[in-house]
Amino acid sequence: MTSPSATAPAAVEDVTDIELVKRAQGGDARAFDALVTKYRGRVYSMTHTLVQNESDAWDLAQEAFIKAWRALPSFKLDSSFYTWLYRIAHNCTYDMLRKRRIDSAGEFDDNRADHHPDPTAEAVPHGHTRPDRALANAELGARIEAAIGLLSPDHRTVVLLREVDGLQYDEIARITATSIGTVMSRLFYARKKLQELLKDAYEHNH
Repeated sequence: MTSPSATAPAAVEDVTDIELVKRAQGGDARAFDALVTKYRGRVYSMTHTLVQNESDAWDLAQEAFIKAWRALPSFKLDSSFYTWLYRIAHNCTYDMLRKRRIDSAGEFDDNRADHHPDPTAEAVPHGHTRPDRALANAELGARIEAAIGLLSPDHRTVVLLREVDGLQYDEIARITATSIGTVMSRLFYARKKLQELLKDAYEHNH
């Protein structure tokens, strides 16, 4: 068995997203496969959080990657590949939700101005574990997932992108095609709702 050549191109696992994107834009399907492998779990997590259905979530994740591959030549690297991909997946998911005419009437009104969102606030009561960290506790994690599922798709999206994926407000605004103020407002109401839904769960776990 021969050893790999010392002059062989770097493996796709060893290069940055930007380099992989450039290779993929040049027609290197293997480079795009590496991006799919890297992000498919996170894209699936986002679509599943929104549609609450495993089969639909996988279909949407696959659709997002197909659309990303087709749109790749027009990607100008003016944002991270991750943000760009999430925007595509977000749009695919919302197209499905619109077709199903999901009715989110009764959810919090993002346009209300009688509050002062705190950008540093957590989605759960002060002094408790953040949702992503609490998922290590299976029982509490299940309660958190169920509570997030009760939010509207818009509110689920910002909670996932901010609290779980740790994206910045400007990145979330680009993904959701909204303003930073709208992102903050949705987080404010989502956090408030989650605090109400999870209050008894935390009291029983502490």
